[in-house]
Amino acid sequence: MEIKRRKFQGVLNILSFNRQFYFFGLLVLGLIMLFQYVFNWEFELVLLIIVGFLYGLLAPLLVSAYVYDFSKFYEFNWLNDLQLNKNNNLNIVNINAGFDETSFILKNKFQQSNLKVFDFYDESKHTEQAIKRARKVSLVYPNTQRINTNAIPINENTVDILFLLSSVHEIRKNKEKIVFFNECRRVLKHNGKIVIVEHLRDLPNFLAFSIGFTHFFSKQTWKKVFKKTNLKLKEEIKFTPFMSVFILNK
Repeated sequence: MEIKRRKFQGVLNILSFNRQFYFFGLLVLGLIMLFQYVFNWEFELVLLIIVGFLYGLLAPLLVSAYVYDFSKFYEFNWLNDLQLNKNNNLNIVNINAGFDETSFILKNKFQQSNLKVFDFYDESKHTEQAIKRARKVSLVYPNTQRINTNAIPINENTVDILFLLSSVHEIRKNKEKIVFFNECRRVLKHNGKIVIVEHLRDLPNFLAFSIGFTHFFSKQTWKKVFKKTNLKLKEEIKFTPFMSVFILNK
C-alpha cells in the first residue's frame, strides 16, 4: 500500500507543526509596520527589517516545497541509486521518531520483504513541540512498536536494511545517539546496510532555515558518532543541496 501525498503536503506540515513561529513572526512583522506608521521610522531601515522577516518566514516554506513536494523524494526512486539488495526475502526495519511518512512507501517498494516499524519517541527526552504535533496526525503503520533508543527488540545480525529517514536528529544527546547506533549495529547483518537521510547543520540549510538549522547536526557530528560505534560510512549522496543520504555498514 502506498499513501498518496497531498499537493504541498511538505509545506503544510511545516506550517502546521511550527505554527507558533509563524504566528509570532507575523505578529512582530505587523507591529513593526504599525510602529513605522505611527512613529515615522526611517523607511529604508524598516524595509530592510521587513525583507529580513519575510525571508525568514518564506525561505523554509520554499525549500520545503522544493525538497518534499517537487523533488519526488517520497517516490523513493533515489533508492535505486544506492545499490541495495532487492531480494524478495529481506528483513527491513524502519525506525521513526513518532512521525511516519515512509513505511507504507517502503512496503510498496519492497513488497515481498518483511518490514518491521519502530517508534523511539519519548516525550520525556524528545521535547520538540513540532514532533508532538506531528504525532497527532501521523499515519501509523500496522504493528508499529514503541521502543527505547537503548533497545531494539530484534535478534543480532538479522536485519538486511535499516532505514532512519529524517528521524535520528530528534535524539539530541550524543551519548544517547551512540547507544542507539550501537543497537543498530548489533541487529544489522554483516552485509547489511543502514540508510540515513538527514538535513545537516551547514550553509545551505542555514540559508534555508536560518536559526532553525541548529535543530540539525553537522556532518562532522554524525561522522564522530559513526566512528565511535564502529560503523563505516560507505557512501554519502546529496539529495538536493539540503539533504544528505548516508549509507553505513559494519
